[in-house]
Amino acid sequence: MGPLDALWHLFNFLLTPVGLGLIAASLCKLAWWRPLRAVRWQRLAWPAVGVAVLIQIIFLVWLGRDGRMSTYAAQVVGVALALWWAAFGPRRRLPSAG
Repeated sequence: MGPLDALWHLFNFLLTPVGLGLIAASLCKLAWWRPLRAVRWQRLAWPAVGVAVLIQIIFLVWLGRDGRMSTYAAQVVGVALALWWAAFGPRRRLPSAG
């Protein structure tokens, strides 16, 4: 395998978790647009993408194979938890009342 092939393999390996994180952050911002008006899209997207990529790598090492349904299910759950934490978790700064 040449360097270009390795680059394409890495790109395809990361495409699913990055796409899932970006699409989920966009849908979260769209679905809860009023409560998340003050939260920037990047603040939602970075944790979602990071968790999805981390789960992809962990399951590749654990199962020895990429593309298992359990990996994708774990990514969906992990991204949902990361988005909840970033959007509505205890660290969220609420706008002042005054």
